Amino acid sequence: MPVPKSVTKISKDGKVSYTSSVDYVLYTIQELIRGALRDTGKFITKQTRLSFYNKHKKKTGYVSKGIGYWVRKRDGDLQVGMGKKGLGFYGGLFEVGSMGKGIAKENNLRNAVYDNIDTIKTIQSQYLSELGKDKPNLNGLSEGEYEGEWIKTNHS
Repeated sequence: MPVPKSVTKISKDGKVSYTSSVDYVLYTIQELIRGALRDTGKFITKQTRLSFYNKHKKKTGYVSKGIGYWVRKRDGDLQVGMGKKGLGFYGGLFEVGSMGKGIAKENNLRNAVYDNIDTIKTIQSQYLSELGKDKPNLNGLSEGEYEGEWIKTNHS
């Protein structure tokens, strides 16, 4: 999505000109929301990985690669989940449990969200506090999509 023109000039009698930056403000709001959701997704996936590997000794990385997040631009929401690619399927198996295999339900993803609600609120509020400023800091947000972005590095 290209950056919209931030100034539309309308003049009356050639003296007075009004500037309308509605498109710019709407674009900025959308980008700040996407940035807040993206950083929230990074934090939740990191906490889920840490809680899983604190409980299990084998650290092959299969479950870590299967945990990801998607920020959907059109819908404006965040999805965090565990994929079924390769052996990452075991992360979902441990999350919901299995009666036949005798695997207990662990709720790593759910607990990562519930235990860190205050931190998630802090992340969201940092972005939303930029709305009142004339020149908000978009923190290096680009115009690209974040869908399907798998984070492999640790972010704080």
